[in-house]
This record gives sequence, C-alpha cells and structure tokens, in this order.
Amino acid sequence: MSNFVSHIATVEIPVTNLQRSIEFYVETLGVSVTFQGEKQAMLSFGSKGVPTMFLVQIDVHMEEQKHLSFVNPSNGVEHTVIDFYTDKLSEFHSWLADRNVEVSALNINEENGLGGFGFKDPDGNLLSACNILHEHQ
Repeated sequence: MSNFVSHIATVEIPVTNLQRSIEFYVETLGVSVTFQGEKQAMLSFGSKGVPTMFLVQIDVHMEEQKHLSFVNPSNGVEHTVIDFYTDKLSEFHSWLADRNVEVSALNINEENGLGGFGFKDPDGNLLSACNILHEHQ
C-alpha cells in the first residue's frame, strides 16, 4: 500500500464562461477566489484539508461539452462527480430553487434524516449536496 497520497488537493471543473462560473460558485457555495487568470481560477472554502476547485475555461460550445456526470449501469441513475456537504440540506435546496438553479428532487431518508439532491452549474455540470458525513471527515 502506498503512503504517498494523503488527500484530494483540487477538483478541476470545465466551464465555458469563466466569469459567469466564478460568480455562480462564489454565490452558491460561499467560496473565495484565491487566483484568477484569463481562462482559469482557483476557488477555496478556506478550510485546511478541503480540496480547492480549479475552474478551467474551455473553448467549445455548451451543446458539444461533455458534462461532469456519469450513469450507473447497474441502476441507470445519473451520478455526480462532486458532492458538497451541508448540514442545512432542505434550506440549501430551497435557496437554490429560489435563485432559479436547476435542482432535482430532495431525497431524505425518513428514518435517519440523511439525504441529498442534485443541482447544475451554468454549464450543466451535475453537482450534488448531501448532509452525510463519512468516517474521518
């Protein structure tokens, strides 16, 4: 077993309009811009050990872009590549919907109150939010 890697440093996200995407992520997730170039930007939650997000502007039309998501072949469900944690899941879902962000249905397990939902960034990248913490988080 390798002891070389200790955590995820950065998640890279393709975008078609850098400024629009920066505004979306800053407003939606409360991140700050730690670097901005002409076609790329680094966003941070400001917490040690939490991955940064690196937005990279790509030169293709949105219709041709492949979005961040995949379909689970065992059940046909579309999955996100990035899940964001919130302890205010219902409130965040309503807040996004009120701002006309495309959101999926809110799925909460009635027995334990855990769940999540999907939402899309301005380029159609599928993201999700959940209130589930895993061991060592």
